[in-house]
Amino acid sequence: MADPTDHTLDAVGTRLKHLRQHRGTTLTDLSEETGISSSTLSRLESGLRRPTLEQLLPLARSYGVTLDELVDAPLTGDPRVNLRPIPTDDGRTILPLSRRPGGIQAYKFILPTGRDDAEPDLRTHEGFDWAFVLNGKLRLVLGERDLILSPGEAAEFDTRTPHWFGATSSGPVEFLSLVGSQGERAHVRTSPA
Repeated sequence: MADPTDHTLDAVGTRLKHLRQHRGTTLTDLSEETGISSSTLSRLESGLRRPTLEQLLPLARSYGVTLDELVDAPLTGDPRVNLRPIPTDDGRTILPLSRRPGGIQAYKFILPTGRDDAEPDLRTHEGFDWAFVLNGKLRLVLGERDLILSPGEAAEFDTRTPHWFGATSSGPVEFLSLVGSQGERAHVRTSPA
């Protein structure tokens, strides 16, 4: 009978490659972010090299997943998502709310109080985004439109449209975001009135 540890380690490379491609990152960019050489990353992804803990830790951090998710550890029977906040350099906090890479991903964003004259840094990428404001006022710049969303309001858009999220000067904002790859959209269903 095959050793389950061997099977788990042999499958890590495929998951690493999928995560990198899903994120649209090159081996060179990932190498700069993690400190692991591009050639080593390529060998890990192709299964020609088994990962070490020293390699898995920066990769998991870079992809925003746990080590369990990265190696596809067996489920423990606990359905709770381990909420580990990811602070950013600009004061934002991101809480991943979904456990598996791929498919639609759920996040909670907490943005610090913004400036009304803040110049948005518009970004584009493949996919769709759905955002729902929990608290505060969310400034959403979407192409030529500059919108303010209040608690209970939602927006859905194709992320190939240049976009940017920020808080207003009225205080911090908390919002949920569902992000799917191209063709994957969040479907909100409500019962008839």
